Amino acid sequence: QVQLVESGGGLVQAGGSLRLSCAASGRTFSMYAMGWFRQASGKEREFVAGIRWSGTNTDYAESVKGRFTISRDNAKNTVYLQMNSLKPEDTAVYYCAARSWLISTRTEEYDYWGQGTQVTVSS
Repeated sequence: QVQLVESGGGLVQAGGSLRLSCAASGRTFSMYAMGWFRQASGKEREFVAGIRWSGTNTDYAESVKGRFTISRDNAKNTVYLQMNSLKPEDTAVYYCAARSWLISTRTEEYDYWGQGTQVTVSS
């Protein structure tokens, strides 16, 4: 089992920045690929960014490329999502998720999920 706890959400003006953190406990964190997803009100959950277990590969949704950066610190069992140049359309509940080894953009391929953290971007 892996337990995931997100933090760092909040209210920010358009153009601002936030850094989300996801702390993991349980099984060996370094064995898992980590993903960030988001779900806006009335919409389906969507992939935002992913990072391979080793940190050597990352993947991003087109809508966040160049603005968001995913990273991980396996010594701290934590994955981060640095979000810059935020837009009102980035408003959503952000979730981190874990799956074995490789990145996936599909929600159904992740085994463990956090409870989510709200990000609200005002215009």
